[in-house]
Amino acid sequence: MGLVLALTFCSTVSAAEPPRTIERMLSEEWEIAGYVGTFDNRSSLILFRKKGLNFLVQRSILYDVTRSQRVVTNCYELH
Repeated sequence: MGLVLALTFCSTVSAAEPPRTIERMLSEEWEIAGYVGTFDNRSSLILFRKKGLNFLVQRSILYDVTRSQRVVTNCYELH
């Protein structure tokens, strides 16, 4: 079976709940399982794991001063 990507982990936050930031994930006992930065230092990928769950969460962060939204993040469950 292939790898399935889902956007549900970070996008299913209710209006009353604060957004899932990296700081929040660390406070909820998620551990950093891996990290890689690009050669130009404009983007990074962080892989998270949590005991008792059989999926990983990947967050990508892009920093670009030429955009009006300078920091762009994406979050995916990896099943």
